[in-house]
Amino acid sequence: MPKIFPDNWMQRVRNWFLDLDARLDSTLFSSAAGIRELWERFSTFMDRFYVGHWKRWVFVEPLSEAATMGAGGLLVLLALAQPAFRETGDEDWLKKSDLAVSFLDRYGNPIGNRGIKHNDSIPLEDFPDNLIKATLATEDRRFYDHFGIDVAGTARALVTNAQAGGVRQGGSSITQQLAKNLFLSNERTLERKVNEAFLAIWLETRLTKNEILKLYLDRAYMGGGTFGADGAAHFYFNKSVRDVNLAEAAMLAGLFKAPTKFAPHINLPAARARANVVLDNLVDAGFMTEGQVFGARRNPASVVDRRDENSPNYYLDWAFEEVRKIVETFPKSYTERVFVVRTTIDMNVQRAAEAAVENQLRQFGRDYHATQAAAVLSDLDGGVRAMVGGRDYGASQFNRAVDAYRQPGSSFKPYVYTTALLNGFKPTSIVVDGPVCIGNWCPQNYGHSYSGSVTLTQAITRSINVVPVKLSITLGGKAGPKAGRAKIVEVARRFGIKAPLIDTPSLPIGSTEVTVLEHAVAYATFPNKGKAPTPHAVLEVRTGAGDLVWRFDRDGPKQKQAIPASVAADMAGMMSHVVSEGTARRAALDGIPTAGKTGTTNAYRDAWFVGYTGNFSCAVWYGNDDYSPTNRMTGGSLPAQTWRDIMIAAHQGVEIKELAGVGMGTRLPVSQAQAAARAADDDGKPAPPPVLTRRGADILVRVEKMLDDAAKAMDKAMDKTPPAKPVSSTGFGFPDSFAAATPNGPPATAPRKN
Repeated sequence: MPKIFPDNWMQRVRNWFLDLDARLDSTLFSSAAGIRELWERFSTFMDRFYVGHWKRWVFVEPLSEAATMGAGGLLVLLALAQPAFRETGDEDWLKKSDLAVSFLDRYGNPIGNRGIKHNDSIPLEDFPDNLIKATLATEDRRFYDHFGIDVAGTARALVTNAQAGGVRQGGSSITQQLAKNLFLSNERTLERKVNEAFLAIWLETRLTKNEILKLYLDRAYMGGGTFGADGAAHFYFNKSVRDVNLAEAAMLAGLFKAPTKFAPHINLPAARARANVVLDNLVDAGFMTEGQVFGARRNPASVVDRRDENSPNYYLDWAFEEVRKIVETFPKSYTERVFVVRTTIDMNVQRAAEAAVENQLRQFGRDYHATQAAAVLSDLDGGVRAMVGGRDYGASQFNRAVDAYRQPGSSFKPYVYTTALLNGFKPTSIVVDGPVCIGNWCPQNYGHSYSGSVTLTQAITRSINVVPVKLSITLGGKAGPKAGRAKIVEVARRFGIKAPLIDTPSLPIGSTEVTVLEHAVAYATFPNKGKAPTPHAVLEVRTGAGDLVWRFDRDGPKQKQAIPASVAADMAGMMSHVVSEGTARRAALDGIPTAGKTGTTNAYRDAWFVGYTGNFSCAVWYGNDDYSPTNRMTGGSLPAQTWRDIMIAAHQGVEIKELAGVGMGTRLPVSQAQAAARAADDDGKPAPPPVLTRRGADILVRVEKMLDDAAKAMDKAMDKTPPAKPVSSTGFGFPDSFAAATPNGPPATAPRKN
């Protein structure tokens, strides 16, 4: 066999590796020598520029540090700019417009408008010179000199505000305000201000100064639901912006800062005072002389009287947001931005609701130390017929019916009792009203007294606190009270409550927070035979040409069976006693079946009545925006009376429907009608709040307990179950009706079909 490898192959391989090693060593040595030589040459060259002693610390080191920090700052700015630049991702950002929506009531009558239909037809050259000067003098005097951010103006505003101890001047340029209008919201956050600054610089690189000013004049909100100077001129003065005089131009320019506060159709004196400030700015900026503005001072602008044009603004704001969400579901290829929307609102009921709230607050708000209220009336499909988001939209656009989360107190208890019925309890089931504790928390009834064995119907009628807490413990079983509360939350979710519902031991008696809108529509599940409706304002959406593109009964969410119809009927039967003989007797409707629940929270901060008939569901809340306590206001006082006033208007001309579990309504007995007459004045308004000392209240509680003990002793002797006397309490141990806590006599009970 021939040899494959020669005899000296090992020696050859060894020599090859030695050669490779020598070459590598030589290369590395030569490279190192070359690099060392280059470094020496570079060092020799740089020595020519060496700066030592004081020059180094005065010039070189500061410049080096500045370069380092500048590079780091650029990286930080780049990171901060990313969210702002993402807002500009839409290539059609300049042409894209907001929705322009005309709203109709349920019968097809116009009720208002929302959104913006851009009017770009008026060139900047046609805008009056005095309007442009007034705008620049008031909003941004250095507009044509800065790069999008007025550094000097911002610094001046910071100094002025610091000296004044508050916000006296704004530092945003017109470009920054336009960036906010085009891309951002009105939230007051540092993130929004940072994004606004970057977007302002971005706009300056893509648009001319005149284009920016034109967009600002066309798209700024000017109050009264109008956008743009031309729309505002038509709304306030019934003329084109081309024709406004100096006084009118000054009033328009004054609206950019606070359009709601200075809207002339709401507060004409404030609008004229603001216009006078604008005239001062014209003189201070050197755009006009005092003589030129003298005539406008002597003859201020007059506006069109729109006091009779009472649009349901809180409702329209909410409906507009719903339209936005609906339009977002349309295909991206759909470019229509102008719509006509028919809503669920009934303007007769809406006006009655607004009047009821205002009348109660005007007459008794000061006595009760209550300044705000909210109300929502819904049909059984979830369509909102009326919404009151506050006392005065002009003073505050915050919608307390939709956006405010308040503790419901005892009005939350129906969800607890519903959960109990779903888990084997019955309205006649007996629960002992006695001491109970969860950890170190022990709920108390009003007066710190207990009623002994009571049925669930009696417990909800008297608004006893201990019973719902005991039910939550029983529902949890071996898993503990927390599991029971989880079941209650799950049932509330089925009803449509989307609020956080934070789990605490006091959740069963209303310590969590809900909104008026969700609470009102959730209660509609009871008369709707257990089907949970979805709150909505929109019935139909049509294009400006009249083409139907969306309809609630076809495209809207479908109702789901939240609870069995039998449970809903049992709950209606139980809750009807709250109105007929419990804490909500002021809410009783003559001839109309009614059920509901009052609620009063800790320190009387919130007062509720939420109730329903076979036709509608309605929730009413009273309180204060700053969470300050009221003067012993309970759910059985102003809320119940307001609810009654709204419901009377809602049922006018409506076929009264039977309420499952209650039957048809009956005429109030004479004794109850007389009691209601004594409790209300000629207009059906509740009496002022009672004034009772703590000692007097203690005496009444002791007397009441003695009467309870005597009644129990008599009934025991007769071998009968003692009908415990009503001891009303709310979610936090307060009476839902003062009349219920200190009755003049036994209340007459309207016959009910249970």
